[in-house]
Amino acid sequence: RWLFNQAVCTLYAFCGVLFGLCSLTSLTVLSTVCCLKVCYPAYGRCWDALSDLYLHLSVNITPFSSFSYGPDTPLLGKLCPRAISPLAEWGSYGPEPYGTACCITWKASSTEATLYILALFIFCYLLPCLLILVSYSLILWTVRVSRRAVRQH
Repeated sequence: RWLFNQAVCTLYAFCGVLFGLCSLTSLTVLSTVCCLKVCYPAYGRCWDALSDLYLHLSVNITPFSSFSYGPDTPLLGKLCPRAISPLAEWGSYGPEPYGTACCITWKASSTEATLYILALFIFCYLLPCLLILVSYSLILWTVRVSRRAVRQH
């Protein structure tokens, strides 16, 4: 069973979601930058700025993954879940089914909790995974085409 109180459970779950979102976002940014550098080298110096962009994005991934925005946030910003959303009562944190750790409460008790879980799945898992898959597929395709061109010469 969970040995600590609800506050520690919430903090533990928040950190797990935050670091998970940061990790997947970092991998997504990295795969996109690699794809741009490998697949579009003709742009030359334009992509040299990507190292600065990657550094900028890396520094901003943690705030992006953790904080929601105010009521004037555009619709996409409102739909895109963040780690802090359950703390703002959109979704919730609680013990896992076996009770030994804490995470997002997957058994949604309300429509809002269901929407949070669905938005988390689409925007924070499915879309980044698809972007990573497309990026590395383009890299493999570019390498394959380049390899054929080298063989012909």
